Amino acid sequence: MRYLGDVHKRAITTVAALMLAISACSATRAANDVPSTTLAPVTALAAITTTTVPDPTTTTTTTIHVPIETPRTRLVVSGTGDVNLDPTFVRSFPTTGYEDAWTGLFGAFLADDLTIVNLECSPSLLGTPWNKPWTFRCDPEALPSMAAAGVDIANLANNHGTDFGFDAMLDGMQNLRDVGIAPVGTGADYDEAYTPVVMDINGWTIAVIGSGGVNPESGSWLALDDRPGMTHGNDTESIAAAVATAKETVDLVFVTAHWGEQNTTRPRTFERRQAEAWIDAGADGVFGHHQHTLQPLEWYNDRPIAWGLGNFVWQAYPAEAKKTAIAQFIFEPDGRIGACLVPVVIERTGHPVIQDPAAPDCLPEGPS
Repeated sequence: MRYLGDVHKRAITTVAALMLAISACSATRAANDVPSTTLAPVTALAAITTTTVPDPTTTTTTTIHVPIETPRTRLVVSGTGDVNLDPTFVRSFPTTGYEDAWTGLFGAFLADDLTIVNLECSPSLLGTPWNKPWTFRCDPEALPSMAAAGVDIANLANNHGTDFGFDAMLDGMQNLRDVGIAPVGTGADYDEAYTPVVMDINGWTIAVIGSGGVNPESGSWLALDDRPGMTHGNDTESIAAAVATAKETVDLVFVTAHWGEQNTTRPRTFERRQAEAWIDAGADGVFGHHQHTLQPLEWYNDRPIAWGLGNFVWQAYPAEAKKTAIAQFIFEPDGRIGACLVPVVIERTGHPVIQDPAAPDCLPEGPS
């Protein structure tokens, strides 16, 4: 695994999500060993130069726009499970500082090209707690250290992103943007919630969609045309439609999905059908979370699915929940895809540690 690399600059834009009905479901191919697979290369035009040519018959000039191809290079995408920056829950932070959440990763999120986490708290000081058993408020002062560690995208489409109300959710989205982290899965209305984050990295155009399959309060947190909220991750077709729309204009689409049943170690049939539908619609990988336990990495139609990435920045108990991982998906310019789970242990509260920082990249073994 490559660590301690240079910080990559990411250009962030957005594309609108138009809803289409997508329904596709086929048998899952689960792999015990990570296979080598091929992604058809796509040529992307990412830069424009302007050349001025004199016109011999006049005193004016003619401008010719010449497209310049940006060559693709290897793309490394990392995904994690639940990150909680609430100091009343992760009680070590007032003593250790928020940087302690990231120092056990040896620069992993700076060495990759894109890092996506599930942010399991409302990153705002606004609002009052929702009437529910557990409410988590991220300390906005924790966000700069998360950005400095290399986190690029934070999913808020989960059962804690709106714990302090819609105003806090919207404020939290802006607080993330202010430190250079793109929020995904929530918005001021339906269209914004389903709008993916789009980035141009290493010659690839990438879209990330947040899917909130665990929505409390009987759906009152769901975004509507005239109401803020999050995506309806249990509505498989709505996420599939967002995937299909994004895939029309980008090279790769990833879904970060809050789903499943807590304390389980295998995906349910429902999650399998969802992942299949999204990949059939054009998704190139799925990062799953919510179960608070680690689930396996498997493949469907030659695309990787990390079913459940467990806790990440969290309390160091119970013992079985301390074992977690970073899912790493790697896309090669020649079309090959690699994927693996990088072992991580929450060695003490709020402090996940990569177990083998010298391990090699989880690359495909060779051309298919």
